[in-house]
Amino acid sequence: MWKPENLAGVRNIILVLSGKGGVGKSTISTELALALHHQGKKVGILDVDLCGPSIPRMLRAQGKAVHQCDHGWVPVFVDQEQSISLMSVGFLLENPDEAVVWRGPKKHALIKQFVSDVAWGELDYLVVDTPPGTSDEHMTTVEALRPYRPLGALVVTTPQAVSVGDVRRELTFCRKTGLQVIGVVENMSGFACPHCAECTNVFSRGGGEELAQLAGVPFLGSVPLDPQLTRSLEEGRDFIQEFPKSTAYAALTSIAQKVLHRMPALHS
Repeated sequence: MWKPENLAGVRNIILVLSGKGGVGKSTISTELALALHHQGKKVGILDVDLCGPSIPRMLRAQGKAVHQCDHGWVPVFVDQEQSISLMSVGFLLENPDEAVVWRGPKKHALIKQFVSDVAWGELDYLVVDTPPGTSDEHMTTVEALRPYRPLGALVVTTPQAVSVGDVRRELTFCRKTGLQVIGVVENMSGFACPHCAECTNVFSRGGGEELAQLAGVPFLGSVPLDPQLTRSLEEGRDFIQEFPKSTAYAALTSIAQKVLHRMPALHS
């Protein structure tokens, strides 16, 4: 049953998108949620990457159970203060190694159910981690969330020309569907040495900023490859809290601040 009231208490919705896989959407979704949380915001994460639900592991929430209430599913709380909540298909699989081999209609039905049947309560931000590409699943997600405002897209790329080309198509998708773009984030932008903090451009640099300029959308920042960030995600630790002196910390908190600044503009 459609329960529009389940999103009535959500003040802002952020769709994290990219035109290709492997650019780190789940990483950016997780760290953005943590950064917003440390800014005093109450945050939910909706993981609709049905074939690759990795956020439960990144937040050390694997194996937790989803319960039912009168309004639908109760999301999993990942902190003691219950200020970060998570819903993912990963919680619905009997075996975490089980492949989600579903045809389109079943995927679309679950996405709609995730949007309508999760009892989020009061949230300042709902961060939606989407699958790669511009598929039917994207259309289903956007159409299901369209009635709720403000709704904005944060687009993730890596610096290489191949990635930037694919992500350019994602910006076209946003334009065609009328989805406002909060900005572009360039992930894996150089390697941050954990010993001297020097950043080396392993791939290239500046592709994300150039893409944002060409598309006429804000560039939110570059996040380097950081071994401390990688380890935190693997172990389900709070990188934002534990590594405030790292290069990636400065980048991620700056991006969160720009998101906080940009979202009110989407109200108008």
